[in-house]
Amino acid sequence: MRFEYPLFLFLLAAIPLLYRFTYREASRRYAAVSYSDLKTLGGAIRKKTRYRGTLFAMRVAALVIITAALARPQIEKGYETVESEGIDIMLALDISGSMRAEDFKPRNRLHVAKQVVADFIAGVTNDRVGLVVFASKSFTRCPLTLDHEVLGSMLEDVEIGMIDDGTAIGLALANCVARLDDSPAQSKIIILLTDGENNTGEIDPLTGASLARAAAIKTYTIGVGKKGGAPVPVPNRYGRMEYARNRDGSLMLTKLDEETLKEIARITGGRYYRATDEQALDEIYRQILEMEKTAFEVKTFKHRKELAGFLLPFGILAILAEVMLVSTLWRKIP
Repeated sequence: MRFEYPLFLFLLAAIPLLYRFTYREASRRYAAVSYSDLKTLGGAIRKKTRYRGTLFAMRVAALVIITAALARPQIEKGYETVESEGIDIMLALDISGSMRAEDFKPRNRLHVAKQVVADFIAGVTNDRVGLVVFASKSFTRCPLTLDHEVLGSMLEDVEIGMIDDGTAIGLALANCVARLDDSPAQSKIIILLTDGENNTGEIDPLTGASLARAAAIKTYTIGVGKKGGAPVPVPNRYGRMEYARNRDGSLMLTKLDEETLKEIARITGGRYYRATDEQALDEIYRQILEMEKTAFEVKTFKHRKELAGFLLPFGILAILAEVMLVSTLWRKIP
């Protein structure tokens, strides 16, 4: 049994005061009517004297019952054991200019990645998920949250150009580690998606991976783009899109540093994946979530039965009984 409002139980301290005013004060009062001969009243006096404690007992009972009802006693009606799964996940998403590459036709890499990540977030239930975006710098777009609808809205607004161009994989990893380091979750992972190679930032990728390993955070790396690279559309000075070119005039193709991504995964105990199309990318995210689910037991009480409604009528009945007896059987003559 438990009480929802146990402070009401302090009202029971009023019982000694009730005793004082019931007996000690009553003993100081004098009868208002005098009799020359008490023989005719002897039986009545003895009867009242014999049961004089009954009224006080009823008053105490009423106080105890009503106080207990105000404290809202509850009994637990059993519990259920629910198996749940929960992990903390930081998503690191590359939004550098190379993510405009259109080898995931008919849309560019970032558009496809956002759609797949949005579907991934929608399929998560008990897991906290956060989002870090990076290019030449890295910043937290959304901290770890169970409000996946808000996270999805923030993901939808992510665009290339929010950060100066470049690819700072090491900074992205360090940012994710900082967000996960204090998490109490049994399982913590980073899912890093990029289509390039680290070319900027104060922290190199392998240092970032070492930070993740020290914090017991697995990192799954995903390299996106078709093998051999793809041309990258960039806006010219007139705002029209054209393909980026090398100094010799040849098309500039994206370069994916697979070796570094594989090493990041190896250092942290994760895995490296290569996604060459939308279907492969979607399957990768589903595989990672399936591998990382951690089952744990959560005991949840089904419901509690309130006893206040059962007690209150007895308290009211005790009060009414005292009032009736005082007014009839044990009425005092003034």
